[in-house]
Formats: sequence, C-alpha cells, structure tokens
Amino acid sequence: MLETVVIRDRDLGTPASTYTETVTLTIDGHSVTAPVGTSLLRAAAMAGIQIPKLCATDSLEPFGSCRLCLVEIEGRRGTPASCTTLVEDGLVVTTENAKLNQLRKNVMELYISDHPLDCLTCAANGNCELQSTAGQVGLREVRYGFDGANHRDACADITNPYFTFDPKLCIVCNRCVRACEETQGTFALTIDGRGFEARVSAGQNQSFMESDCVSCGACVAACPTASLMENTVIEQGQPDHAVITTCAYCGVGCGLKAEMKGDEVVRMTPWKDGKANRGHACVKGRFAWGYATHQDRITTPMIRRSIHDPWQPVSWEEALTYAASEIRRIQSQYGTHSVGGITSSRCTNEETYLVQKLIRAAFGTNNVDTCARVCHSPTGYGLKQTLGESAGTQTFDSVMHSDVIMVIGANPSDAHPVFASRMKRRLRQGAKLIVIDPRATDLVSSPHIRADYHLALRPGTNTALLSALAHVIVTEGLVDEDYIQSRCEADSFDAWKAFAMRPENSPENMAEVTGVPAEQIRGAARLYATGGRAAIYYGLGVTEHSQGSTTVMAIANLAMATGNIGAEGVGVNPLRGQNNVQGSCDMGSFPHELPGYRHISDEQTRQQFEQEWGVRLWPEPGLRIPNMFDAAISGSFKALYCQGEDIVQSDPNTQHVTAALSAMECIIVQDLFLNETAKYAHVFLPGSSFLEKDGTFTNAERRISRVRKVMEPKSGMADWEITCALSNALGYPMHYNHPSEIMDEIARLTPTFTGVSYERIEALGGSVQWPCNEQAPEGTPIMHVDHFVRGKGRFMVTQYVPTSERSNRKYPLLLTTGRILSQYNVGAQTRRTANTHWHAEDILEIHPHDAEDRGLKTGDFVTITSRTGETVLRAEVSTRIQPGVVYTTFHFPESGANVVTTDNSDWATNCPEYKVTAVQVQKVVQPISNWQSQWSDFHQQQQELLTAHQQDETDTAELLLNENH
Repeated sequence: MLETVVIRDRDLGTPASTYTETVTLTIDGHSVTAPVGTSLLRAAAMAGIQIPKLCATDSLEPFGSCRLCLVEIEGRRGTPASCTTLVEDGLVVTTENAKLNQLRKNVMELYISDHPLDCLTCAANGNCELQSTAGQVGLREVRYGFDGANHRDACADITNPYFTFDPKLCIVCNRCVRACEETQGTFALTIDGRGFEARVSAGQNQSFMESDCVSCGACVAACPTASLMENTVIEQGQPDHAVITTCAYCGVGCGLKAEMKGDEVVRMTPWKDGKANRGHACVKGRFAWGYATHQDRITTPMIRRSIHDPWQPVSWEEALTYAASEIRRIQSQYGTHSVGGITSSRCTNEETYLVQKLIRAAFGTNNVDTCARVCHSPTGYGLKQTLGESAGTQTFDSVMHSDVIMVIGANPSDAHPVFASRMKRRLRQGAKLIVIDPRATDLVSSPHIRADYHLALRPGTNTALLSALAHVIVTEGLVDEDYIQSRCEADSFDAWKAFAMRPENSPENMAEVTGVPAEQIRGAARLYATGGRAAIYYGLGVTEHSQGSTTVMAIANLAMATGNIGAEGVGVNPLRGQNNVQGSCDMGSFPHELPGYRHISDEQTRQQFEQEWGVRLWPEPGLRIPNMFDAAISGSFKALYCQGEDIVQSDPNTQHVTAALSAMECIIVQDLFLNETAKYAHVFLPGSSFLEKDGTFTNAERRISRVRKVMEPKSGMADWEITCALSNALGYPMHYNHPSEIMDEIARLTPTFTGVSYERIEALGGSVQWPCNEQAPEGTPIMHVDHFVRGKGRFMVTQYVPTSERSNRKYPLLLTTGRILSQYNVGAQTRRTANTHWHAEDILEIHPHDAEDRGLKTGDFVTITSRTGETVLRAEVSTRIQPGVVYTTFHFPESGANVVTTDNSDWATNCPEYKVTAVQVQKVVQPISNWQSQWSDFHQQQQELLTAHQQDETDTAELLLNENH
C-alpha cells in the first residue's frame, strides 16, 4: 500500500543496468546474480549487503570520489571502489574485513575533521547520510583535532527562499553538481578550486539566486548532509511520516511524497518510483505548495443577492440551498437550457466527472464545457480525426529512444520542466533537435544543448510551415511507403500527397508566408524523415490558433507519412498545460461528448448512462464556453456553475467575458480564493486543494495517478462532496462514500477505463495508462502499435488559411503569449508562494529593433493596444523574440494580458487564438491602464471583504468558545 510510506527511500547506490543478460558472482560468501553492467555496490545492496558510501546514489551515475565503498576482489590487487567496478561472472568479492574497515575509518576520519560536530542541533539530525555512515564504519574518535585549517567559518547562502546552502557542512561529494547536470540539465553548479580549497559554487562567485539555478531541488535531494537543506525542515524539524500523492501543477503529473509531522506538511519531495518524473521535480511541485494554507484561502461559504452587495458568510446548508433554488428559479423562468457549468482541469477525474454528471443529470442540459476548450480542444479534434483517439501516443520515457525530436509551439523548459530535463538528457546523448517557434526558447540554445534547426516562423503560420515540410518529404520520396500501405487509408493518403506536392506548398513559396528560409525548411524536413526514430512534441503554440485543429492534423500527417507512430521513440505528443487537462476531457466535459469521447447523440451510449444515472439525458450537444457568453449577452443564458476556473483572467477578450458574466443572474464559483471571476459571483463555495482530497489525475501521457489526502479540507468538504451536496439540494441524489466509488462508476461506463480501479492502480505501482481494459489489463504505454484506434490512419488535407488577425500600420506588431517556469497558469496558486521572487509581474519582451524605433529600454513601462483593448506592462528588450513580434505571459491579473486578446478562434473547436494579436506598443509615463485601475479598485474591495470575512470567522469562533464556557 502507498497510503503512508517511509521517509527515506532505499538507495541501491548506482542506477540499474539496462542489460537483460545476467552473471553470477560471490559477495561475502553469498552467490549473487545480477544483470551485466551492474556495479558491485548495487549488486551487494540487492543481496542485502550494505557497503558504506557517500558520493554514490542510485539516481546518479557512479563517481568514485568518496573512497568509502572500497572492496577486495580475489585475484586482483588493491581495493577498488565498488560503485565504479562492474560485476563479472565468477568474481569473488569481500566487502567487510579488518583491512577494509580500517581504510573506511581513516577516510571518514578525514571527512569529520573538517565538519562541525553539532549533530544534536543540526537540521539533518536523524536523516543524515554522513552521520549514519560514520556509525556504520564504527568511527569513534578523530585523531587530527579541529584546530588546523578548516571551513567552519564559511557563511551560509540564504538567498533562495526555499533552501539554504551551508558550505561548512559540505563534504564536496559532488552529488549536488552531478544532480544539476544529470538530473536537471541546468549545469548551474560547479566545483571551484582544487584539493582543500575545493568548494561547491553556483556560478562565478554568485549566490544561488543570482545564478542559473532553477530551484528544482535536485541538489537538495542529492545532498547527503545538511549542507543543502529545505528551509521548512530547518524551521520545523524532520518529518515523521509521508504520503504519496500527485503534483497539481502541469501535465507531467509528477509523483510526490508529502512528508509530514502530524497533519502538517514539512516538505514535498519527488517520489523515486514516480513513473512520470523518475524522482525529479521542479520549483513549483517541489516547493510551491504553501498556497494550500495561505491566509487568502476562503474556508466558509458565502452568498450575496447582487454582485454590488458585500459577501455574507453562511453555513454550507444555506449556501447550497440558495444555489439550488436560484438554479431552479432561473430554469423555471428562462427554460432548462438557460443554465450550465464549467469543469476544472485542476480538479480530479472523479470531481470533474461529477460536475458533468450534475449538469447533464441534475440541471438537465448538456451546457457543460472545460478549460480545455481554450487550450487543447484542437488536440482532441485533430487526433480523433486522424488517429482515432484524443490523446498523445507515447510515455515520457519514450523520448529516451528518439533519434530526432521536433518541438513545435511548446516551451517544455518553462511549462513542463521535468519532462524537459529528460528530453535534454537524450539530446546530450546525441539526439537531433528541431524547434519550431517564433521565440528562441531555452531549447534553442542552453548548456550542452543546441537545436539543429530553429524555424523561427511568424505567429499564425504553423499550418503553412508544416505543409512545406510535407512538400519536401513527398517530393523527395521520403515517405514510408510500406507503413502507409499497411497502416493507412490509401484514398486519404493519395489526396494528401497530391495536396502536399502542389507548388504553392513548396518551401520557397511558403518562405514568403512563414518568414523561414527555404533551405532551413528543407533541411529540417530531411532530418525528420531520415534521421531515425522521430518524435513530435507540441503545445499551446500549436492549438491556440485559428487553424489549431488543422495544425494538429498536419502534425499527425507528417508522423504517419514517415512511419513515426506506434513504437518507442516516435509519436505525436501533446504537452498538456494543466495537471488534469487530459482527465477533464476524458471525463466528458465537452458539451457534445460523454465520458470516453462518445457523442451525446449516440442512442446506445446515451442509454447506458441513462440506466446508470436513472434519468433521461438530452440528446443534443449543449453550448461551448464562447456560446454561453454570447447567449448570456443576448439574454438566454442566465446561470453558471464554475468549478476551479478563473475565466475572467484566463479567457480571451476580457471585456466580452465580464459583460457576459454581468448579464447572468446567478454565478456559482467554487475555488480556493476570491479570484477575478468571483467579482461577478453570487455564491462562493470554498474548494479544497490537492492536499485535501482523494482521487486521480491523468497526465499528458494518459497516466492515471493517485491523489491522496494528507490533511482535512479547510472548509470541511472536499470538492467532490460539494458537488454531491449541490446535486442533492437540486433533488437529484448523489451518494458516494469515497472517490474510489466514483472511479468504479467511471470504469463501468467508459470502455478505455474498464480495468481501472484504485486497487488496480495500487497493484501496478501507483499509476496506469489508459486504455486499461480486458485487452490491456496493465495499461497501454504506447498507442497505435499494430493498428490505429480508428483502424486505418486517415490523412487530412490541411490547407493553410491565414488568420484574419493581421498587423497593419495602426497595429504593426504581433503579440504572442506563453508561460514562465516559476508561475503557473493564472497564478492563483504560485502568486501566493515565494515563487514571486523570480517572477513578480508579467513582462513584455520586445526585439531591440522595435524597441529602438519606440525609444524603449528594459524597465520602461509600455502601453499595449489592440483592436479590443489596452493594458500596461514593463518592457524587456530581448533578442529571444524576432522583430515584429512581442511576447508576454498571463500569470498576473493586474497585467490584464487577455484584455488585448481577441475573439478569434479555431474553426473547429472555438479554441481562442491567444498566440496572434495585432498590437501597438508605445512608451508611457503613467504606468497604469484603465483595466489596471479597475482591477486595483476591485482588488482593494476584495481585500476589505476578505478581511471582514476573516473577522467574522474570528468573531464566530470566539462566540462558540464563550458559549462552550
């Protein structure tokens, strides 16, 4: 069981061998069989023989510097290090005798002679490898004294808000440096000096905060002493138990250990056996979990009749009764379909499933949508049309088998950093890289990484560029004819081939459209088609366009044409933005689909749900999010249940969104904080963080992982319980004792989930990749291996159609948006952590040429004006962005990035075109816009309401205390 686990994972000293062939040897008289390539240190540990070590750990390659793991080998001279010596058939190894023991004591004595002996007051006391190894070798005295040269006066680096580096506790084992290189791939740490003067350094005499360190925590996890230690442990002491859960940030879905004292989280560490992250994490998952206990949390339900009234704290019963009565009143007055809801990609599968069930079964409408509408809905449409399934094809581990990696419209280093680290490891091993992006992301050039091709296209021309790549592959005879003949529809391929061969799709013609030189396009196409196993990874820079669905289909076309689907190291891989975007789609959050991507109009499917749910379902698709807004403004849509989404900040054309919300008569917001959408709400239901709930998330590789409750919900109810209670108040009964029962219901109704249960997930080591059913009882790591889900792969003609959003003399620049490492989505969580030390505001990147034309320098405030609105940001002059393009993030509500984005959207799915907005940028003296003035006024009002609400809670607590006395 994984509910409660030990703090310290077993460490076998060196990584596992990838060989299947084994050899047999003798260690301390025991016969041991181990795979070829295994170190003696690991082979001994597998046999239960613990050889002392300090520089060795099984998450890093062997280094052989500490000289503690010495062994003797019969017939060989000397005492080799067991971490760097590999097993051989017939070896006779001795790990413990008087000679070895004395050598180890001597080595340990040298370490201790320059180490403070303040173990009782040390933050690592009880969980220190130096301490335990000294005991293991039997060190009882230090003959050298402590009066000579030493490092005990070295000053600690406390600049990082999450951890402290104390050099006087460092034993220069190199584990932190190697973790930064091998695990993270940042190369921020090094060893300065030689011999006694050697020390760990973060750059050239820089502090950790000044250096290239990204605060992933890999160095902290690798440190065998208290030299690198979490500040929370320094302040609160060592944890006493741990619970395995899943990170609630991006779509990587890292397994984490919440290490606890009682019901308080002391630190969050990456779970060594997490199959998505393999013992690694990023600054958000590792450290930015303090928002769960932030003082801004709302923990009492609130209602108000008008959005101009102050919030009134009420009981759960009163809030839910009022919300239900308003829904029924509005339906009685305006019709059944005048209400709807939005599910959350931050909530669990079980919670999302219940929300769409509530809307279909209790509300009686299919007016349900999800935030995936505004990010990855084109993925669902495009991959369904071509491959037959709305999901990525590979595991994250698959990238380690790739020979060529194409990254298009994604910035994994910032948005999916743990996967990016794995990808970079493969690139350092020699894989080739093609980056297609208007901006020079970290992957284009970083330590030991350089893209073979960076196709810096103009925003909005993805489809055109992919057509040019296809033209080269087809006209130069680079298609995989055998694969196409056996796996794909012949008619669709012939039509696509004829389209791709058109002269207008040639790199020379498309160079005028995309801005990418023809020779670069041709070189990239040849590399992708002939370089070996080739994988495509893409993100929101593909989907958030007017031709988002077209581009997804164009990507699938390229993969099928070159035979790059259905094996390790290849595939089409969407990098999902939020932690459960894949899951929210799987659970039936779209208005036209029930769970499992089955259309609501299919009578047989609908009857299955009707029988399970005990209610008749409406057979027609409901409204998408943009349709809900339009209907609200026109007067026919009057109520919205919004769980875990801040649509005012995240959706495009903020003025249009706020106009729609202002026109509604009842908005129910269920969230952790009073967000921007709550400004327009009539009912606020306090939600629960991932630390307060049980359930599952599904990541970008279709991996269903357990989320486990480590503390009780601050509001008294988990999100799934709130939805059930609202449904019961509406008169539609929902009764579950535990989220596992909800998953059992999902499994009964969803073919790809029929084998999924909490027990099955536990048995498979904590996660499983769907489809998991009778055909694949242990899940499906790689999709479309022998055949496509739809049978034969279907090629789609992907004609480039320019976006209507174009630059002109009035709006000469194109604005595109993205994310940054330290912040997450709309920032509701990360803005309430120390991550603001790295990124405290949204910044507008502008090329030096465009900056010079406007008299701008880094730090100046600028007005960004579009056809829909304007806002003010601080500028940063940067060569990362090309001339004619500007770039910003959208993590801070006061920035109002979506005030300037337009209503343009993908033709098939209405996914907004966030990535192309024509703007003008001008220097301003007064750094505030109308939007920011309104936001500031609202923020002040909300702070006053929050303070009053917290005072009400205090007064209530005091009243109850007095009554008890």
